[in-house]
Amino acid sequence: MTMSAGWYLRRLSRMEPREVGGRVGDAVRRRRWRSARPDCPDVTGARFTAVLPAGTIDAVPPDAAKRLLAEADRLMAGHAEYFGVVRDDLADPDWWYDPKTGRRAPWGYAFDVPYRNEDAVGDIKQIWELSRHQYLSVLAAAYAITGDERYAERVAEHLRSWWAGNAPLRGVHWISGIELGIRLLSWVWIRRLLDGWPGAAGLFEDNPVALNQIWHHQRWLAAFPSRGSSANNHVIAEAAGQFAAACAFGWFPSSARWRADALRSLERHLRGNTFTSGLNRELATEYHGLVLELGLAAVAEADAVGVPVPASVRLVLLRMTDALAAIVDSRLRPPRQGDADDGHGLVVDGAGTDRWASLLATGDAVFGRLAWWPAVTGTDVRTPLLAALINPTEPSVTRPASRPAHFADAGMTILRGPEEIWCRCDGGPHGFLSIAAHAHADALSVEVRHDGVDVLADPGTFCYHGQPEWRQYFRSTLGHNTLQLDGSDQSVSGGPFLWTRHAPSRVLVADTSEASDGGTARWWAEHDGYQGSVHRRRVELTATVRELKVVDEVRGPRRAVQLAFHLGPAIAADLAGNRAVLAWTRDGEDRSAVLDLPRQLSWRAHRGETRPPLGWYSPGFGRKEPTTTLVGTGFADGVEGFTTVLRFRG
Repeated sequence: MTMSAGWYLRRLSRMEPREVGGRVGDAVRRRRWRSARPDCPDVTGARFTAVLPAGTIDAVPPDAAKRLLAEADRLMAGHAEYFGVVRDDLADPDWWYDPKTGRRAPWGYAFDVPYRNEDAVGDIKQIWELSRHQYLSVLAAAYAITGDERYAERVAEHLRSWWAGNAPLRGVHWISGIELGIRLLSWVWIRRLLDGWPGAAGLFEDNPVALNQIWHHQRWLAAFPSRGSSANNHVIAEAAGQFAAACAFGWFPSSARWRADALRSLERHLRGNTFTSGLNRELATEYHGLVLELGLAAVAEADAVGVPVPASVRLVLLRMTDALAAIVDSRLRPPRQGDADDGHGLVVDGAGTDRWASLLATGDAVFGRLAWWPAVTGTDVRTPLLAALINPTEPSVTRPASRPAHFADAGMTILRGPEEIWCRCDGGPHGFLSIAAHAHADALSVEVRHDGVDVLADPGTFCYHGQPEWRQYFRSTLGHNTLQLDGSDQSVSGGPFLWTRHAPSRVLVADTSEASDGGTARWWAEHDGYQGSVHRRRVELTATVRELKVVDEVRGPRRAVQLAFHLGPAIAADLAGNRAVLAWTRDGEDRSAVLDLPRQLSWRAHRGETRPPLGWYSPGFGRKEPTTTLVGTGFADGVEGFTTVLRFRG
């Protein structure tokens, strides 16, 4: 995918003058850096002191260690899977190769590489992911647990290979700040986890090549921060990585300045990226997890070396943790809202470790759990490592006395009913900042689960670059459980990470009294993203009959309607007329429900269609599978509403 002149004009129109000026300065600096590549200043006597406290590794739960070692052994054998692509070449990886397309990224000055052009470069996500070096932090953790030097030697071999093949400012791995920031964070933890290995100092602080790479990474991040309309999770990853490196590798003349600047940026952007309620402003749940991971990792580095951190940083992380505890379902799954690219801030765990349970366990260790938090039964490696470094603090604010269900600033409402019925209603802003890069056109959509199983599902993300038709589908209005008018999205897209017009939503009623108490929980909201018409939706969850009712009204002139309901991949559906009988199995037990759809519309089931895409579910980035989507077509005349009723059977 290459960007047209029209895209650049649309992108420019979403920038404030200050951002334009900053980007002009970046362009001048990039041109100057093409021929000016200074050497790392001489560093003598550098020593790594940000080590884990004695006994930390002993606190790792045995089952978490077992999963980690199983993953490490797969990596040692060269096996891994990234974004649905299986790799068997990790024993000796080609850092520039994309196994998905078979292409190899071109060599050259970093800022000349057309990384958005899959035909020229390959799938950039596939190429970048390996070079985050998070698989090496897994191997380093395996060494810390076992003392087996095979793991340490493989880490050293791969780092030396990467450093030799990726000279500063040359090639695809020097293009994006988020990649540099996360890579630095991985290097800090690799050095920490290898501390007992005799070769650790020779690999890092006594190695001129390593010092040169660490210095150039930090110089790059100081020069090219994400700006203005792009200051989302990227700038937090940049600041967290820069800060972590300047704390743990504080050996350079500029380290104190880099550390101070990165901490100011981190504090500012953590606040800016987070609603007062604690939810992430991008309204993309996986980025809530990424930002929380990065923030906790940054605080761990500060506490490890005694650098004071503003109280506001810990407060934001506390609120994010409480918000996460509030929105997860009975199986600790959070909403599937907005973009998701499977990005992590710090990886030291094996496959099968629950990311969200891990974050809640860390929150418990650092902030203390509240009485209404869901129970966390899983284990992980990362929590005892972070908890050993982070100084527990007594919060200076009042935390929620009961489980929040309505987050007014984010427009998210969770309705809960009996038998683990969970329903997310979306009446919030359309993403974050002027471009709303990771938003979907999903205003007034609902997401419904029963005991953690997707019944009415958010289909997910699937891809970013290289497949524009699929990118468009997974973030479209028709791709969500909401209503579309005249075949158009509620918000107007200007590119794969750019929205030029945002549908404004507002919540009118959010009565979230527990339906399990025998009452009815209610949510009403509306948006006027369709010019000349207003879409209003009412959702009611009634406990006594285990029923969810959705009523859609369109106020305005007569318009063509498409109303979509996407079923989860585990749901079998038998559609007859306007009634669908749903069936699935959970833990060996058969479950069922009936979905009565509006009679005024003509209903059809779609599954795994490609021209155009319809009837798909993405369980993770780069992966998709067919699922059933029910679409009703007809007209809205501004008089009669469309009523949908979902009844769960006993």
